[in-house]
Amino acid sequence: MGAIRDFMSKHYLHFNARELVEAAKAYESHIEAGGKMLVAIAGAMSTGELGVSLARMIRAGKVHAISCTGANLEEDVFNLVAGPDYEIVPSWRDMSAVDERLLYERGMNRVTDTCIPEKVMRHIEGRLLDSWKSASAAEERKMPSEFLFEILCAPELESHFQTPPENSWVLAAKKAGIPVYAPGWEDSTTGNIFTANVMMGNLPDHACVKSGTEQLESLIEWYEENHGAGDVPSVGFFQLGGGIAGDFAICAVPCIIQDLRRDVPHWDYFCQVTDAQPSYGGYSGAPANEKISWGKLSPSTPRFEINSDATIVAPLIFSWVMGD
Repeated sequence: MGAIRDFMSKHYLHFNARELVEAAKAYESHIEAGGKMLVAIAGAMSTGELGVSLARMIRAGKVHAISCTGANLEEDVFNLVAGPDYEIVPSWRDMSAVDERLLYERGMNRVTDTCIPEKVMRHIEGRLLDSWKSASAAEERKMPSEFLFEILCAPELESHFQTPPENSWVLAAKKAGIPVYAPGWEDSTTGNIFTANVMMGNLPDHACVKSGTEQLESLIEWYEENHGAGDVPSVGFFQLGGGIAGDFAICAVPCIIQDLRRDVPHWDYFCQVTDAQPSYGGYSGAPANEKISWGKLSPSTPRFEINSDATIVAPLIFSWVMGD
């Protein structure tokens, strides 16, 4: 085995560590048996440079669809274009309200210990606005990810790449041709920018960006094409964090079975990495077996729950699957 796999096999024997190894082994077995895998990404983990490990997985054919927040979608591209301009705040826990205001006045938007410069958002805004205008004029409708794929194709943007392009998971997804869904995209910088441009009259209406329900329809169609019909394992579900990115995507199966009244296999692997605790009505901490009662998983679905930091756990699991 590789050095990382050797280390994990020797030391990760109990508790969350053991669950991590078991989840990694099951992920690997699922792919080797011919199953597909959807990865759901909550929060803003692209700013934590999840792309360094995730892009490798995509290129290796071990990730086949992604559901993510609008923040994760856009912040991967922000990092690609302006990574060296980011600032690290090691003492972020000690920041006062005045300190935060000073960051705001300097145009530095903080995500935990990392500040994203406002100027990169305005840079991407200009390119996206051109794409939105073109789509509106042609009466074309696309998902938020498809607009970013479009601007990443432009040679003039490539000249602005400041971090290694192999570390961008959005660029890897575009090249691999895998679908990327961004439910609740309006809760993001580019979603806010789009809305403002419609209100200012720079765009005729909201029609060029597909809605969340349209994205769900696309995901359902993708699932029906990729569940394997019993010949191979059905699609697996690897979830980082909680929230809308996960709940949107996992609802595809009950929607097909209960609402469309079509017979499809359930998700055939489930792993969630979260720091949330089980709570009253909180989705992010909902245990996996609760999903069985909603028809999202079956009693036989391999289920793994790792209560830890996804920015630590995900690269380890991805490294295991990659044979490192």
